[in-house]
Amino acid sequence: MLVDSPPAATAAPAPAAPRRRPVIRSAGLLASVAGLAVITVLGIAVGAKQIPLDQVWHGVFHYSGSDTDVIVRDVRVPRTLLGLLAGAALGLAGTVMQALTRNPLADPGVLGINAGASAAVVSGISFLGVTSLTGYVWFAFAGAAVVSVAVHVLGGTRNATPVRLALAGTALTAVLTGYLNAVNLLDNAALDKMRFWTVGSLAAATMPTVTEVAPFLAAGAALALLLARPLNALALGDDQARALGARLTRTRVLAMLAVTLLCGGATAACGPIAYVGLMVPHAVRAVTGPDMRWILPYSAVLSPVLLLGADVLGRVVARPGELQVGIVTAVIGGPVFIYLVRRRRMAQL
Repeated sequence: MLVDSPPAATAAPAPAAPRRRPVIRSAGLLASVAGLAVITVLGIAVGAKQIPLDQVWHGVFHYSGSDTDVIVRDVRVPRTLLGLLAGAALGLAGTVMQALTRNPLADPGVLGINAGASAAVVSGISFLGVTSLTGYVWFAFAGAAVVSVAVHVLGGTRNATPVRLALAGTALTAVLTGYLNAVNLLDNAALDKMRFWTVGSLAAATMPTVTEVAPFLAAGAALALLLARPLNALALGDDQARALGARLTRTRVLAMLAVTLLCGGATAACGPIAYVGLMVPHAVRAVTGPDMRWILPYSAVLSPVLLLGADVLGRVVARPGELQVGIVTAVIGGPVFIYLVRRRRMAQL
């Protein structure tokens, strides 16, 4: 009697796809780093004034104090470095906030971080006479920190939920926006000084500004990356996260601290720049899936690509003037965001 035996080799190829997925993700991340290197070079080499590449090279590595060297070393290099730092900060902040609130539309404006930073800067300008961008850093950071604590308290210190946090942030944003508008209407000097900052720009970047905000952004980035696993658990829901041993209150407090550091530093140095922290995590999630261990590094790399690319584009299309990066990101981000939202698979966490 013949007995048919199942072929033993049929089950072997099944694990191939899971093994290939980390390889594809790693290759994509390396390609993203290469793209970031290219856009960094473009940020230094391309601007409102055309400078030959040999003079760009001379300005970076053989500084002699000439006009072109000053433009390259003292203007474009700090501007590019600030774009790298702020872009990574906005991307990480948006990713953490979307995971924290389990809301794919979350960005620094949802929890009132930008509003807190802006209100603090306006107060410093109007009541204390702060005029330097270095001074804005401390006020914006303090405002973001105070609002972060207030949102967490209003949302419930022990039983905070994504809905409560979002509602608390929305309420505080409305109050602070009204305060900001009132101060600007009553103080013309503050309004004049705020016009440039509120658009969102990298044009005023200097090396002191970069060194001032770098420690805050580095600390926030490190904390955000360390929260990848707890945020993965949080995405499953509070009950399942507790079953997995996640400490929800500690995770939310640390996530809010990371967002405060990232948004406070970036907003102080560049002003409120929209869409970067909203668009990039959506696009990244379509490639990496929902794993925060991959989404966070991808966002940290690709967000500066978007921000610096928008800045270079703004300098090129309006020569001899330039469009501020906040305007360019809004023009690009609006249609892209609508497209991403309409694709339901990409809009979901």
